[in-house]
Amino acid sequence: MKIVKHKILVLSGKGGVGKSTFSAHLAHGLAKDETKQIALLDIDICGPSIPKIMGIEGEQVHQSGSGWSPVYVEENLCVMSVGFLLSGPDDAVIWRGPKKNGMIKQFLRDVDWGEIDYLIVDTPPGTSDEHLSIVQYLSSSHIDGAVIITTPQEISLQDVRKEINFCHKVKLPIIGVVENMSGFVCPKCKIESQIFPPTTGGAEKMCQNLNISLLGKVPLDPQIGKLGQFFFSEIPESPATSSYRNIIQRIQEYCGLHHSQEKLSNQGME
Repeated sequence: MKIVKHKILVLSGKGGVGKSTFSAHLAHGLAKDETKQIALLDIDICGPSIPKIMGIEGEQVHQSGSGWSPVYVEENLCVMSVGFLLSGPDDAVIWRGPKKNGMIKQFLRDVDWGEIDYLIVDTPPGTSDEHLSIVQYLSSSHIDGAVIITTPQEISLQDVRKEINFCHKVKLPIIGVVENMSGFVCPKCKIESQIFPPTTGGAEKMCQNLNISLLGKVPLDPQIGKLGQFFFSEIPESPATSSYRNIIQRIQEYCGLHHSQEKLSNQGME
């Protein structure tokens, strides 16, 4: 893992806020730069949705002398998920914490990742075994930080505050918060409606109160689910595409700054 330049965890306190969809689009967005190698690791052991979202459901992981080979979506984008190890998409993973932790360790240690510029880790909702394990296992090789996904309504923000508290307690840097499903712009009349009203000010107010960066707001767009990985190229002018591009650029800028500071710190220690 030390040869992976940047490691980003995608977290959410609440399930169903579009965290895995964001992880997938973040990976695709970063992979638009063909000079960069991108890896997407799905550690949602009980609910692995990344294979479906990435359009590679049913693919198999192959073993070689150098370890498990991840599944490649593009020449510079590979994916690893427990979903590839199940005999069918409806198979339940009924594991206690230690077995989940062992699987995550195996993904990090035994997968032949090669040289990676960005490792995106899609996590399950909450602050449990998987989160503690990934932070612990990657702590020695430095994590750039976490991107936290929420929706505008208070019921989601309540759990996101817990996620932020978790990050502070385990000393995990927070890159910023993304407000997903932030309004719906009608494709015909162009009028915006708030499907999930931000009754307490949404992510923007929360970030102001907690002194955390709001990376951006992604509006609801039915095409995101319909087009999947082709979302960026098929509807480049949509408000959601524009939001994703801006958010990805801010994450890249953060990682570049973090990498520079880390190099300066290491030089100072020498």
